[in-house]
Amino acid sequence: MTYEDRARPARKLLVRETVREADGVLGVVLTDPQGADLPAWGPGAHLEVCLPSGRIRHYSLSGDPADRTTYRLGVLREPDGRGGSEEIHTAPLAGRLLEVRGPLNRFPLVPADRYVLIAGGIGITPILPMVRQLAAGPVPWTLLYGGRTLTSMAYRDELAALGGRNVSIVPQDSHGLLDLDHALEGLPDTTAVYCCGPGGLIQAVQERCDRLLPAGSLHVERFTAPAAGPRGDTGAFEVELRRSGQVLNVPPGRSLLDVVREAVPSVAFSCEEGMCGTCETKVLDGVPEHHDTFLSDSEKRSGTSMMICVGRSRTSRLVLDL
Repeated sequence: MTYEDRARPARKLLVRETVREADGVLGVVLTDPQGADLPAWGPGAHLEVCLPSGRIRHYSLSGDPADRTTYRLGVLREPDGRGGSEEIHTAPLAGRLLEVRGPLNRFPLVPADRYVLIAGGIGITPILPMVRQLAAGPVPWTLLYGGRTLTSMAYRDELAALGGRNVSIVPQDSHGLLDLDHALEGLPDTTAVYCCGPGGLIQAVQERCDRLLPAGSLHVERFTAPAAGPRGDTGAFEVELRRSGQVLNVPPGRSLLDVVREAVPSVAFSCEEGMCGTCETKVLDGVPEHHDTFLSDSEKRSGTSMMICVGRSRTSRLVLDL
């Protein structure tokens, strides 16, 4: 969700129902309260959702892109998380209106001669619409889907019905870990690999793709940030908020987001790990130091925006469009 997208009006959607999709996974079905068609979307898209508490969270769309009447989300309950999934699982959401922005898509299907889809746990949510699209077409594809137990794996019956022998469902407690070597070895260079799931799974897939396939073959979506290296945040710098005219000091050890929120409490943020894009902010002057996984390399080189939850400044002053 870029700052251009955030400037667009949000819409309120009705929670038509919540559905138990698997152990610890709740499906949330959204619809327009007036019955109007919802904006179109493609596989890999997500919504930014403002929960009743005010928390902002991003959830992949797991339904059918051809169905313009509903959006479907799948949310894993994470008791040790930051509260968003607990709120969804415990609050009486059915019949309530939720403010959303999107759909937005930074994980789209690109043209390829073959596809290998790999999902772990709740990482199946953006992958399922890809399966639906590929199952209706002529291009070869396979899905390798792993989870802790069979009953914790959402949408498994739906996937089996869509993909038949192209789908391998691998619960760890009975079948062990995913056989990534078998899935990824011997593929043509024109294969596109899509992976979503825990960080360890993504890293393992990345290592194999780096060795076996050309650069750019792997496409990933993360639900948690990768292990962070040193951020170089020992130095202080100034941040000027152009709209308000305030100039603030960002000391060592404090995030830019924390300092900005003292002056602009309404600034949007969510993951605080540089991966969701909620806090993307336009840079008017200065050179940002990027530590996020959201922006592409070319976007980072342009220096026109940054994630203020993890980013800092390479210059003594940074001017933001706030």
